[in-house]
Amino acid sequence: MREVMTKTMARNVFYGGSLFFIVVFLILSAHSVRYVVNQSTANAPLTDSVARGKHVWEKHACINCHTLMGEGAYFAPELQNVMTRWGVQDEPEDAFEVLKGWMEAQPTGIEGRRQMPQFNLSDEEIRDLAEFFRWVNTIDAQGWPPNEAG
Repeated sequence: MREVMTKTMARNVFYGGSLFFIVVFLILSAHSVRYVVNQSTANAPLTDSVARGKHVWEKHACINCHTLMGEGAYFAPELQNVMTRWGVQDEPEDAFEVLKGWMEAQPTGIEGRRQMPQFNLSDEEIRDLAEFFRWVNTIDAQGWPPNEAG
């Protein structure tokens, strides 16, 4: 092999490398589309209640303390699987009742424990938030959280 690369050799390396990475990009794009359609939550029923629940989550900046699928602060528990932990994933009314009881009991006032503020949410907001948590629990989180406790 020559010590110096000619213009023709450089051009061939450029075009060959470009073609290779374009093919890799197209394959990965096709794989991503197939994953979204077949395995992700693309087919999950995203209702108006779930959307309103996400707005409640965002309005009150819950992510400043909690994590959701590993994203957010680590001050308070992970909430991706909270409805399963509480045993109410399959019962919308029970999910609402349990979440309402939890939200209304905050802050607990127990000395030395982290305290969740009282947001004074309406029943409709709590119901929407419960639906949002039930929907999030249906997402294939690929093994997250690493343990059931979140």
